[in-house]
Amino acid sequence: MKSQTDKLRMSTPDLADENFRKLAALFPDAVTETTDDEGNVVRAIDKDVLMQEINAKVVDDGQERYQFTWPDKRKSVVLANAPIAKTLRFEKEKSVGRDGTPGGTDSENIYIEGDNLDALKLLQETYLGKVKMIYIDPPYNTGNDFIYNDDFSQSADEYAENSGQTDEEGNRLVQNNESNGRFHTDWLNMIYPRLKIAKDFLSDDGAIFISIDENESANLRKMCDEIFGTQNFVANIIWQSRTSISNDYEVSLNHNHTFIYSKQREKLIFGGDTINNDEYVNPDNDKRGPWKLVPIDANHAGGDTVYPIVNPKTGQSYLPPNGRIWCYNRSTMEKLLQDGRIKFGLNNDSSPKRKLYLNERLAKGDKKTPSSLLLDVGTTKDGTTEIMSLFNNEKVFDYPKSVSLLERLVQYGAPSGGIIMDFFSGSATTAHAVLKKNSENNYNYKYIMIQVPADLDKSLETATSSSKKTIENAIKVLDGMNQEHTVTAIAEERIRRAGEKIKKETKADIDYGFRCFRVDSSNMEDVYYRPAELGQQELDFFTDNIKKDRSPEDLLIQVMLDLGVSLSSKIEQKEICGKKVFSVENGYLIACFDDDVTEDVVTEIAKQKPYYFVSRDSSMADDNVAANFEEIFKTYSPETVRKVL
Repeated sequence: MKSQTDKLRMSTPDLADENFRKLAALFPDAVTETTDDEGNVVRAIDKDVLMQEINAKVVDDGQERYQFTWPDKRKSVVLANAPIAKTLRFEKEKSVGRDGTPGGTDSENIYIEGDNLDALKLLQETYLGKVKMIYIDPPYNTGNDFIYNDDFSQSADEYAENSGQTDEEGNRLVQNNESNGRFHTDWLNMIYPRLKIAKDFLSDDGAIFISIDENESANLRKMCDEIFGTQNFVANIIWQSRTSISNDYEVSLNHNHTFIYSKQREKLIFGGDTINNDEYVNPDNDKRGPWKLVPIDANHAGGDTVYPIVNPKTGQSYLPPNGRIWCYNRSTMEKLLQDGRIKFGLNNDSSPKRKLYLNERLAKGDKKTPSSLLLDVGTTKDGTTEIMSLFNNEKVFDYPKSVSLLERLVQYGAPSGGIIMDFFSGSATTAHAVLKKNSENNYNYKYIMIQVPADLDKSLETATSSSKKTIENAIKVLDGMNQEHTVTAIAEERIRRAGEKIKKETKADIDYGFRCFRVDSSNMEDVYYRPAELGQQELDFFTDNIKKDRSPEDLLIQVMLDLGVSLSSKIEQKEICGKKVFSVENGYLIACFDDDVTEDVVTEIAKQKPYYFVSRDSSMADDNVAANFEEIFKTYSPETVRKVL
């Protein structure tokens, strides 16, 4: 094909390259060239020019400065920015339709099996700035849990040999024991690149919620201050995770932290608690309905409204408390008094307060300001009971969060709906909570869950005595369903069963399903990415640059990721002149990967005027079709963006 048709990248973007281009666009005179250790000419930034441009000191190595660092931090930044040549493959048999039908493909919820760093990189083009809320419950680094092993000093082969646990997809999980000399370093190297990428998923009015305990809370707070900015810290919500007292430590640890950071604090849209009707009374039969009394004094800043307010029934005069002022000026206060909105206590014997009416608050959609203490949303014991009720009272997961907790956090982080992401999704409590909230409130939340398919058989080999029974129960349940022994199999089944239960109880018309994907190697052969490294004889050997075991459906998903088309888009399969054609989102993207594509096929596709059209570079039936391809589109749909594999 001619040069007007571009070749798809089919890999995630190199964020370091993008950052360099952004800097070069802002300060082109700071861009220069130098040589690396091997004598190669490479791009560079002239720090002296940059210092002049931004009028700030550049700190060199060795100079003291305020910073939060650890071994390999620089490499973890590189890891976050580095591109990968991987893809997602659709798992139809694991998916569930919107109405709960097994194998359905019309759900807008997404469940991904695989390393969450890879998954986040694959999703970043499609969901950039579109996620209203992220919730994660990462490994707490207790010395017993497993973390991703992003060890920069080992080769890929050494990873597999030394990791202690490697699943079928090549994800590397290790048990981070306290005896490990890199105990905190390994955890920080694991979490940093994932949070750095996650930030870009958030919408400008969005926020991330991160649960953690005391082991890494101090380090996590510093890390988030760096990634999200101290000005975007919203709160640290303390959740009472247990009510029983443990004798394992000097003080029983009965809580977890949940750090909340916004994308842009000034644009944050944050929800509140539901108003408690029990706080409102109506002893005087006020025609406006139930009310409660609220203070009418404030700090002195911003005004000077100090004057006496007289109780008309007793003649008693009141001034604001020492050092404070009334919230209202004299004329406004007079109107409130005449309207019966000022009350001097329930018995007319105390300082004035304003009546706050329940009905008026409800009419405005008011919410109660959340507390930093959550004592009424269940515990991990409740979370365990909730899962057990779905699995015939078998305990299949240790210390899950309660659905009530996640419902409350979603209410705070996404009060009006939106996309909820959880990339340490574990037992899928977040997905369960989204289903409940949608069914109860007619919201249209959509979720993206990501979880590594950790091998339960391997986990059993290193399990502590307390968790061994739970893993054995999970394996027994999975055997009964003829399912693979993975955490994701349990989580996916939990979502299916929770959906069935909620549908039966509520009859709500919501999306009960999910489209399941798994992280896999690219659909493309290495020659696709490195043609310059192969000789002509080797190139002739590769008559096709697509792997033999990959289907047209596989190619379509990778194309959608590359073009930033949502994975929840409507996908239809058509036939045009005997060729299989995919239409995504009502013709926004049309793709045909068949061989021997004729001019008739190209013409019919062009007449549909898609925004994107994608085909294989070798698809054209002959040289004449290839030569006329561009002219056909110029005639019928010149605005269509044409791409080839």
